[in-house]
Amino acid sequence: MIRRIAAVVLALILNPVFVHAQDTVFTVTVPTATVYKGPSNVTPVIGRVSSGTELSVSRNLGGWVKVAWPAAEDGIGYVRMSMGRIGGPEVSASATNASRPSSASAAAATTTASAARTSAPQQIPPRGQPRVRDISHIFGIGASLVPMSGVGATARGWHKNHLGIQVAFMRDTMTSDVAAGRVTSMQFEPGVEYAPFDRVSDYLWFRPYLGSAVSIVRQTLTIASPVARPSVSDSGLGVRVYGGGELTFASMPQFGVSADLGYRHLPAPFAGFKADPLSLSLAGHWYIK
Repeated sequence: MIRRIAAVVLALILNPVFVHAQDTVFTVTVPTATVYKGPSNVTPVIGRVSSGTELSVSRNLGGWVKVAWPAAEDGIGYVRMSMGRIGGPEVSASATNASRPSSASAAAATTTASAARTSAPQQIPPRGQPRVRDISHIFGIGASLVPMSGVGATARGWHKNHLGIQVAFMRDTMTSDVAAGRVTSMQFEPGVEYAPFDRVSDYLWFRPYLGSAVSIVRQTLTIASPVARPSVSDSGLGVRVYGGGELTFASMPQFGVSADLGYRHLPAPFAGFKADPLSLSLAGHWYIK
């Protein structure tokens, strides 16, 4: 009996909270706010809302809010938190001080407000413009790291979210168990990449890709000895094919972290020094456009 009473009390306590959560709205406070298909500015734009528009919130993601958007295929959209404020419906002071309306008038007012809130998003897309406009990471610069080997600088650009171009400049070193000295390698590596699809969730965006690159390599052999010995250098061409993925978080949409694993064939002009054909590289890009 006591358990049953406790369950009833708990249900009565939680019911108003649940109803209040359903009534949570996001009010736009900037002149125009953009609605995206996913919680990242690399996803398509599905509409815009003007200042004062209230959108029903289904989830607060921190930097983004997930709102009802009937014009979308799945009925949802995402807006940046900085574009407005989140909270329950506001009741004006005049309405509070006024006499209590009849139940029929209150029901009519509630229905009208609900209809206005639901229909508002459908009126926002500007006339004469396409309903969906793709925007994406276009150009980013960053740094790359080859674990236990070297570091470098890299730049990456995407065209229409699928075809990418990457240029990297790497410096790494090699030692050998069978030969004395150390080989320093400077590599200039232009390449192309292809991303077959994007996977976007509430919190992150993942883009897998495949790529190939040409390596322009200059290697220098240095041997440390009591007798001064000049360094010996040689240049050549190599190739690398790889596959990996780029990860972007909704809270930091301009920054992408990527990792790829590949096979490379580089020239080996010095006996005993040969680069490992398997390559693992990590990179971070800050997209400035």
